[in-house]
Amino acid sequence: MYQERFYRKFMRTQGLVQFNVTEGESDLQIFSECYLENEARMQLKKYRNEIFEYIEVHPEFLTSLVPLVPKNDAPKIVKHMCFAAETAGVGPMAAVAGALSQYVGTALAEYTDEIIIENGGDIYMKNKTDKHVLIYAGNSPLSNKIALLVPGENKPIGVCTSSGTVGHSLSFGKADAVVVISKDVLLADAAATAVCNGVKGIDDLELGLNFAKSIPGIEGIVVIIRDKLGAWGNVSLVNPSTMK
Repeated sequence: MYQERFYRKFMRTQGLVQFNVTEGESDLQIFSECYLENEARMQLKKYRNEIFEYIEVHPEFLTSLVPLVPKNDAPKIVKHMCFAAETAGVGPMAAVAGALSQYVGTALAEYTDEIIIENGGDIYMKNKTDKHVLIYAGNSPLSNKIALLVPGENKPIGVCTSSGTVGHSLSFGKADAVVVISKDVLLADAAATAVCNGVKGIDDLELGLNFAKSIPGIEGIVVIIRDKLGAWGNVSLVNPSTMK
């Protein structure tokens, strides 16, 4: 089911072209140095087809809430989703949004040095200048009051968000926002889901942070539940009112 990405009204960046590509449930908001809608659509169709052709033969890939071992002939993106899911302890489709962001973004890097792809709160970013990611956390009083600083290191990075109170994605937790940072966007996506599933109340906040620490490849995390915030790792938080 499509849900309007209302938070996109806050998205803006200087010096980059902005456009949207939608295929089925996938809705990519893209910022790049040049207009790449045709190239982005081609890559999105390619990787969606690989995933859903695999699902046609192996329907459990779509519905499993636990990690699965990919078949030997599985496409690279499917194997990568399975690896991320195994590492975080969730089903492989928990990494699908991050997978499409990263694989489309990597393909488009042939045409642009700087690129940002947002797919339902899961971001692939290769930025040469500092960027700020505003954290939307539903009805939490901290919603839109905190932004994550992503340094302009011109290296690919993933920033993925999961919520137990916002959106239509399946979640067993109650966190208003779990934001995970990793060079592997699929891993960040799967880990955000896993942590969010485990945070069912304020008392679970530290438990969620400790779980993220235990996952190899996770560089940082922010957890917001109601009026409480916890953070760990390579995380720089700023007040949006101070942003230029």
